[in-house]
Amino acid sequence: MADQQQPQSEQSKSLPSNTKAEPHSSASKRDTAPTHGAKPKEPGKPGGGGKTGLLWLVTLCNLALLGVGAYGGYWYFNQHSVTQSKLDTLRTDMTSQLAQKESQFNRQLQSFEQQVTQQAATTEQLAGNEQQQQQTLQQLDNQLQGALAQIQELDGRRPTDWLIAEADYLVRMAGRKIWLEQDVRTAIMLLGNADARLQSLADPSVLPVRALIAEDIQRLQQVNPVSQVSVALALDGLVKQVDNLAIITPKEENQLSRQEVSDSASDWQQNLLNVWHAIVDDFIRVEYRDTPVEPLMTAQQQWLSREQIKLALQQAQSAALASQQTLYLAAIERARTVVINDYVQNASTVTGFLKGLEQLQNTDISKEVPTELSSQAALEALLGSRVKRVFGEGASAL
Repeated sequence: MADQQQPQSEQSKSLPSNTKAEPHSSASKRDTAPTHGAKPKEPGKPGGGGKTGLLWLVTLCNLALLGVGAYGGYWYFNQHSVTQSKLDTLRTDMTSQLAQKESQFNRQLQSFEQQVTQQAATTEQLAGNEQQQQQTLQQLDNQLQGALAQIQELDGRRPTDWLIAEADYLVRMAGRKIWLEQDVRTAIMLLGNADARLQSLADPSVLPVRALIAEDIQRLQQVNPVSQVSVALALDGLVKQVDNLAIITPKEENQLSRQEVSDSASDWQQNLLNVWHAIVDDFIRVEYRDTPVEPLMTAQQQWLSREQIKLALQQAQSAALASQQTLYLAAIERARTVVINDYVQNASTVTGFLKGLEQLQNTDISKEVPTELSSQAALEALLGSRVKRVFGEGASAL
């Protein structure tokens, strides 16, 4: 179209200015008609060039609109793609969040259901405990009412019946003193106190029990009254005196043959002879031995001799505390034999030591204590008939 318009414009320019443009239908007439009868075209009036510019303008506008539309479509397509991507991402996120929320909600719902179940179980347990507590309170109330009834029943009874429980306690303590501590004296005293409690009742029904208590006291009085502790202390005193005993030495052997001057006037001849020997022996000494000469004791042998005596006395202590008469006598005899063989017999310390050993050797430390007290079972039976019958199971704590 533009190619067709361009030759027309060039043809119009080649025409003279005084000729007037004709339509396409009269082109043949324009070629054959004489030019002298036509009016010349006025310059400055609009012609075909204006339509061409308008067409170009419309074409450019159409192209511009087409470009704008294409750009708009491209932009809209891009925006739609971005928006769709964002929507897809947002939809995915929302779906994930909804799934998490749903999972969390399910967990919370499950936890809530568990709590409800636990609360129901706790409520049921509390209800059971409350019922049990009510039953316990009812039982305690019944026991209290029974105790009150028993207390009211005891108003007319004798309160001195409690002395039977005291007597039973004293008899039990006497048994412990005998079997655990071997203390017969204290056991006799406790039995006497128990008999005094029963005597204060002034009730003939307790006389058989008092007779059994008296029998137990008599049996205990027949037990050997020697205190084992006293014997052990006496042996300990002898152990401390062992280091002071005069052991036999050569000088002491020589002094054994000397006779001391007596105070009696009838012994003047012997006293004179003793004085003469005392004076002469300092200058001339003659020793006569009919037995083989034994070697003198060394310091180690002397220490060993003293330790043998101490060990024997300590063994006697242990036997005395355990009431073992045979071991006790054997240990004292060993100590006595060592003293006789190794120590000066006429020395005052040795004489006193041997006398103490002889007294302890003649002491009887054996004790045959009874294995049970006859009054204990009788007192338990009496206590059951007087006290336990009234208070029921509560008296078992006595």
